Amino acid sequence: MAGKKSSNLESALQVKNLTVSYGPKPALLDISFDIPPGIMVGIIGPNGSGKSTLLKSILGFIEPDFGSVNVFGNPLAESKGKVAYVPQRGAVDWDFPVTVEQVALMGRYGKIAWWKNPGKDDRDLVDEALKMVKMENFRKRQIGQLSGGQQQRVFMARALTQGADLLLLDEPFAGVDAATERAILDVLEAAKKNGQTLIVVHHDLATAAEYFDRIILIKQRLYAYGPPEKVLDTDLLSEVYEGNLRVFTELKAKEAAV
Repeated sequence: MAGKKSSNLESALQVKNLTVSYGPKPALLDISFDIPPGIMVGIIGPNGSGKSTLLKSILGFIEPDFGSVNVFGNPLAESKGKVAYVPQRGAVDWDFPVTVEQVALMGRYGKIAWWKNPGKDDRDLVDEALKMVKMENFRKRQIGQLSGGQQQRVFMARALTQGADLLLLDEPFAGVDAATERAILDVLEAAKKNGQTLIVVHHDLATAAEYFDRIILIKQRLYAYGPPEKVLDTDLLSEVYEGNLRVFTELKAKEAAV
């Protein structure tokens, strides 16, 4: 999609001292990290740890109590068009009468003057995005008639057509089969090769090391941020997940035995 992104900036996303609360209860507490351009970062943590809240705070959907978010060196408010978002499937009204093609075209709306209709270049980008996510044969299908994995791919196509430098995805692999997960990962890796920066909320510890260049581990506060071999430490994960790591521990034991 579009030309190769520039990666000469030191930081694609910088979060400083981000604190968010719902009433008296903190959802995020003093979170700080700095993500360089052109990598794929996973956000992991147990249920209720603040992963989606972190993503929504980065997007500006939630007003923080304290802290700041900079995108490519500029405040979020000055970064229109640089950030694209793929929400959780549960956040979308799948009964809305819109087709696959129309959803993908929505990604171009911020680039088109309000008095103009989408042009050939916009539709070419939609075609390219649908081919990337392998949904070109479903372009006239209403989104509610798709499988969960197909729905996820359509919203990835919408994000791709925006031409954004930073892509934020909230659990894109949740509830999809292995083939769809592989197809989604292929699209994310292609976006990364194009120079885009990706931040992905992820729930599967067993695949985190394979998928991500760096990992953010949170449970209200930041426990670790860095390469998978640093963050996916069994003792650290046991502390954050309170010992509920049977599948991950068994996987590690199998790997050690090979």
